Amino acid sequence: MPFKLANVAGRAALVDGDHYFDLEKASGGELGSDPMEAIQRFDELDRINLSGATPDGKLADADLGPPSPKPPQVFGIGLNYKDHAAESKMALPDTPMIFTKFPSSISSPGANVMMRGQKVDWEVELVVVIGKTTKDVSQADAWDHVAGLTVGQDISDRAVQLAVKPPQMSMGKSFDTFSPIGPVMVSKDTVKDLSDMGITCDVSGERKQDSRTRYLIFTIPHLVEYISSILTMQPGDLIFTGTPDGVGVASGTFLKDGDVIVSEIEGIGSMTNRCVQER
Repeated sequence: MPFKLANVAGRAALVDGDHYFDLEKASGGELGSDPMEAIQRFDELDRINLSGATPDGKLADADLGPPSPKPPQVFGIGLNYKDHAAESKMALPDTPMIFTKFPSSISSPGANVMMRGQKVDWEVELVVVIGKTTKDVSQADAWDHVAGLTVGQDISDRAVQLAVKPPQMSMGKSFDTFSPIGPVMVSKDTVKDLSDMGITCDVSGERKQDSRTRYLIFTIPHLVEYISSILTMQPGDLIFTGTPDGVGVASGTFLKDGDVIVSEIEGIGSMTNRCVQER
């Protein structure tokens, strides 16, 4: 059965409709409250019967944290949509362009984006949550190692990113709060078509990005195969799969104090983050 996993005030919870159910309570103690443990035991979550259970609250009122709050590793994929490569005036990659987003940048789906520069940009992305120790996995078996999917923003300080040549991706994309994810992690069978999901980003009410994941250059199975051929991925690891066209740097437009970013992916949900100019 499909499931949706949330992090409610640091505790794992299952979501059904508008309500959430504490995982430890709903499982009769068979599963604990740690969201990271729940990810590692994702293949057990669909067995929990919520029918007749009393919800612990409404999702809209919940203090939601990132579905994977302490990922061991966070991978970003650059130029993974043809239209984004075109607007960046860069050639299409023959091999996945992978960089690191440091785990300390992970934040909640409703967290403020704390900006320290004048050239901070938005990038809505589909995010993969790894559920098993993953090494040398083929594309054919890749989905078996995925716990679920969530929405992410790869917030980018372009001044830091482009301060050196060639550009250095990791630091400009790893400021505290620059990687909000959520609102929930959904199981693979929740999504109607894993290869074709609508993905949008609005900034203060203006649609900036509007695409579909069928335009990914390197698919999720391809990325899992490639990364696991080089290193071992761990439960809770995240893959930010890339962003479509419409980012701010292409037009010289950047986030301002008070801007509100709404990121949405079909079949998963949306998250809202307000921008705060810290200095």
